[in-house]
Amino acid sequence: MKTDVQIAQESKMVPINDIASKLGIKEDDVINYGKYKAKISSRAIEDLKNKPDGKLILVTAINPTPAGEGKTTTNIGLSMALNKIGKSSITAIREPSLGPSFGVKGGAAGGGYAQVVPMEDINLHFTGDFHAITTSHNLISAMLDNHIQQGNALGIDPRRIVWRRVLDMNDRALRNVVVGLGGKPNGMPREDHFDITVASEIMAIFCLANDLEDLKERVSNIIIAYNFAGEPVYVKDINAQGAVALLMKDAMAPNLVQTLENTPALIHGGPFANIAHGCNSMTATKLALKLSEYTITEAGFGADLGAEKFFDIKARFGELKPNAAVIVATVRALKHHGGAKKEELGTENLDQLANGFENLEKHIENMQKFGVPSVVAINKFPTDTEAELNFVIEKCKELGAEAVLSEVWGKGGEGGIELAKKVVEVCETKESNFKPLYEVNDTIKEKIEKIATEIYGADGVDFTNSAIKDIAQAEKLGYDKMPICMAKTQYSFSDDPKLLARPKGFRITVREVRISAGAGFLVALTGDVMTMPGLPKVPAANNIDILPSGEIVGLF
Repeated sequence: MKTDVQIAQESKMVPINDIASKLGIKEDDVINYGKYKAKISSRAIEDLKNKPDGKLILVTAINPTPAGEGKTTTNIGLSMALNKIGKSSITAIREPSLGPSFGVKGGAAGGGYAQVVPMEDINLHFTGDFHAITTSHNLISAMLDNHIQQGNALGIDPRRIVWRRVLDMNDRALRNVVVGLGGKPNGMPREDHFDITVASEIMAIFCLANDLEDLKERVSNIIIAYNFAGEPVYVKDINAQGAVALLMKDAMAPNLVQTLENTPALIHGGPFANIAHGCNSMTATKLALKLSEYTITEAGFGADLGAEKFFDIKARFGELKPNAAVIVATVRALKHHGGAKKEELGTENLDQLANGFENLEKHIENMQKFGVPSVVAINKFPTDTEAELNFVIEKCKELGAEAVLSEVWGKGGEGGIELAKKVVEVCETKESNFKPLYEVNDTIKEKIEKIATEIYGADGVDFTNSAIKDIAQAEKLGYDKMPICMAKTQYSFSDDPKLLARPKGFRITVREVRISAGAGFLVALTGDVMTMPGLPKVPAANNIDILPSGEIVGLF
């Protein structure tokens, strides 16, 4: 069986200028990064602003398992299948982070015969967006520490610096560090911390900003520290926003690539969904809506995280109107939720499947809470039996959701035609009555509790003393009327990754609430979620290499 990278290397890409031309993008608005990658200039976005939007489809999934779900693969396959049935479509997805690429999760360019290419570039440095974000974030850090070193005119309290440094790599050794050692010339010694780049507020702003001026304004409002009087210190107070905007000017332009079947793909931005809001950039999504009949986008991890944040944060800020949601599930993953061990996943077991189906059931119910019609895409595996597949299809029908088989991994767009037809049917026959889950004017606790009880199914929320103080601070500063970005394990509806399927009788513990004033939301941290992941015992990097011939091996 060929690996993903082998399939990608054998693909017949067309020049990216040809892809852009078919979309109606002028040659002068295509900024080439080699033959098969390009950025689309802001002029093109401005020229299209009065064109009607196409339909917006969100691809989400059940809670992820080691058995695999294939959300991004389904997204890409669906976009290709829509083109096969005569509908113009674009996939709009996130850029992969180097952390999971060299860690355990893998890349984010799809798989099998439903991939975006050039896959190796996309999963590595791509067009340098993440480097620009990392550098911009750390420039603020450098200017902050330099301000303290040069006399500290703002009276910044070194004990209350809330701006961490970032790195696009899983490196647990950097979670807690001490900087400024080595004497007076090297700065004020203090405790510091690193997050992974995809958890940076710069990344969140990058993906929510409408243009460079909007980004600059949002960056200026980032809280980086508090002074000795307990008042917030902003990026604008150290006058760093202009330099950040300059560093980000090229990154703000959406990246255009293609699928294995030459369907256009906009890949731009990449916040994690378990510790950030998990959606690609606003600029790429809005551009795709102008360029195609169907925009197929996605949100990270399960629908309890990614979809909830897409609806309550991104769609709210961008005034987006999603027409339908596709929930990706596999028989194998549902059986894992039902208690099956890894070696049992290929054996028919309707009891385990029934137990695990409760996870999918809850996600279907949640889509209904947002008023968005849903389609379940059953990502078919060779070991799935007819009885198991029919069980899932019939149970979905009972819940009012259409379920269809998807075989895009092995067959490309051809394997997603039934799914594509069903998505078109739903969009044409069912009205989306989309609405966010909560009102931003609700109290912070009310918003968190509504997400926990309505979306997760929790009995309630417990707030630590530290979180209560954080909430009081946010209220005092006037930041209580913002959406909530929940930082929670992706593996469970609860904050305990071991509670699979649809747990009941649990409570969510919020241990910290951070103000992301620039991004425009509050981050509620639950459980043991780490904003700087670590590498596994055997990281994927151990198997990655480049041969003398230039062939890349081990990259999925």
